[in-house]
Parts: sequence; structure tokens; C-alpha cells
Amino acid sequence: MHRTRKAAPAVRTARLASCALLATAAALTGCERGSSDGADETATGPSGCPTVQARAREAVTRAERADIPWGGPTSGPEAVSGKSIVYVAQTMTNPGVAGAANGVREAARAIGWNVRVIDGGGTPAGIQAAMSEAVALRPSGIVIGGFDPDSTAQQAARANAQRIPLIGWHAVPDPGPSRQPDLFTNVTTRVEDVARISAQWIISDSDGRAGVVLITDASIPFARNKSDLIRKELTSCQGVRLLSVENIPIPDASTRTPREISSLLSRFQDRWTHSVAINDLYFADAAPAFRAAGEEGSGPPFNIGAGDGDPSAFQRVNSRQYQAATVPEPLSLQGWQIVDEFNRAFAGRPDSGYVAPVHIATAGNSEGATSWDPSGYREAYRTIWGR
Repeated sequence: MHRTRKAAPAVRTARLASCALLATAAALTGCERGSSDGADETATGPSGCPTVQARAREAVTRAERADIPWGGPTSGPEAVSGKSIVYVAQTMTNPGVAGAANGVREAARAIGWNVRVIDGGGTPAGIQAAMSEAVALRPSGIVIGGFDPDSTAQQAARANAQRIPLIGWHAVPDPGPSRQPDLFTNVTTRVEDVARISAQWIISDSDGRAGVVLITDASIPFARNKSDLIRKELTSCQGVRLLSVENIPIPDASTRTPREISSLLSRFQDRWTHSVAINDLYFADAAPAFRAAGEEGSGPPFNIGAGDGDPSAFQRVNSRQYQAATVPEPLSLQGWQIVDEFNRAFAGRPDSGYVAPVHIATAGNSEGATSWDPSGYREAYRTIWGR
């Protein structure tokens, strides 16, 4: 069966209404690693959620603005010379982790520092080995790139003892400094904002009537927290039914996702109208399964990535190929921010306190784009550093 956006107005409304009429109420349960949690019993109703829907539409309209000016720091310490940074990556197959690493490299060239990236390969043993290697190098600073610092507690403690500042990228749930674990700062958008706007996009796009599949990686605390917040926001609309929560570890995405998508299509058929994943990469891996099942790239299901916004995600969105929207992290900006935060640490100054705003990229506002960052950040940081 082929389903397209072009047939949307009547067919889509009918499908979404039928989804809402299948309502039953039940509590949401937790999900275990590598499994679905059976969340298809979530409460819903035939009448949608007019008030929640109107609020969601307003929030989405604001977030779709692409011309967001620089709102970050405009002052700070001048560049400290002769520093070396090691970026420990959870896995460089994660586009967000890799995008932030590329931003760090670019910013390091601008400020005159050396950078080395060590790939943890997405496994606990690999990440621990990468952190051990990083600490042994005795660099000026270490980036915790997309993994839980508690998983490398011994290595982090050695870095702290050697007064090597640690800066996280998506390492803990909240932006800013952390004491347990001890991070000079953690660079990320606010996970609450990303989760909320992703769910609000579904509520707005579906007119408050949707059947949703949520894809997460419960092995990463940051990702699990994000998906829990998405679930919570979706429940604010009584016309939205959470069909399933699929727990697919990111390192297994390429092998697991196509198989799970095929199963979900068979299981839910037309009841499945929307999907949200904690990372865009799942939809790259889902595309072959959708295509094999005869699904049109323009949906349904209409898919939104609640992070990271790598170039391939923009390509799928702009070409309407199995992804309708993404909430992109400003990956290049965040790499530059990491370098600026290290410069503040080296100069004995506090962190900048900057947190980037959320943005939604769709085919209507991101044509030709391969990333999203607020304008003017490179010039701002170069001015701060005297470079």
C-alpha cells in the first residue's frame, strides 16, 4: 500500500481519527534494553486536544524560524596558547558525536590548539579504553563526547586528580557545570526543550490525533531521559496514542532498526501515523524497510528526529524521504562552544552559561541546508579570543 502526503487532507484525517477511536487507557511502563515495552495501550480519545494543540502549534511556529541571531557570549578571556584537547567519542558512527567533534576540530584550528579524537566504538569496554588512553596522554583538557561519565568513573577520577578539566557534550542531562560527575560544564541544548518541541510537532502536525512509535536507546541515560520526557509530553494530548516504545541501542541501529520497522509496519499498519526517535540516525536505517514495504517517502508515518540534525537528516527532510522533520543540535556551534569553555577553564574563569535554543527543520524552512546553527557564532568567538 502506498501512502503519500498528497493524499493527506481527507485520507490522513480519516486515518488519524480512526487511530484516536481505538483508545484504551493504561499506565505507561518502563522499557528494557533491546525490547519494546508494549506501550500501545496508552490512553487516547476521539476528540483530540484543541487547547494543547493550539499551544503546540504556536511553539512549533516559533521553533521553525531559521534566522535566529547569535545570543551567546560576546566577551571572555583571550585565547590561551599551546593547549591540546582529546575528544573521547562514544562512537563516531553517531552523527551528533561526530558533528560536535568536527566543530571542536574547526574551533581548535581557529584558536591555535591541537585536537585528537579517540573513538570508543560504542561499547563500554571501548569507551573505557579510550578514556584511559586520553588520560594517559595528559592533555590540557578532555571532552566526554556523548557518553555517561559514570561509566568511566575511574578514568574521570584520575583526570580530576591530575587537574585535567573535563567538558561534556551530551554527557549528563543538564547543560552547565556538574559536580557529580565533576565536569567544568556540559554542552547541550536543554533536553526538556528538545523533547517538548518534538512531541508538540507531532501534536500539531496530526491535529491532535496520532498513533506514535518512539525509538530510544535506554542504555544511554541522556537518551532515556529524553524519551521519557517525550512520552510525558505526548500524554498531554488525549488524542495521541503511544503505540510502542522501541529500545534499540545506537551501536545496533543499522542491524536492528530495519527488522523492527518491518515488524511494526505489520503490527500496526495504518494506526501508525507518526514516529519520533532520540537520534536521526534511526531513520537512515529505517528507510530501506519502509521502501521495501512500499511506503512512500513523504509518509505516513511522518517521522521526526529529536536530535541531532546531521547532514543526512537534512537531506532526508528536504527530499521528503522517510523523515519529515528534525530538531537539530547546532553541532558546529557546540564544538566551538566546547573550545571556548576550555579557554575559560584554562584562564580560571567560570563557564559561559550559554545554552543554544531549539529549532525545527522541515522541508519548508531548510531547503538546501545541511546543518543548523545560530548565525554569527564563529565571528563572536574569534572576537572573544582575539583571533
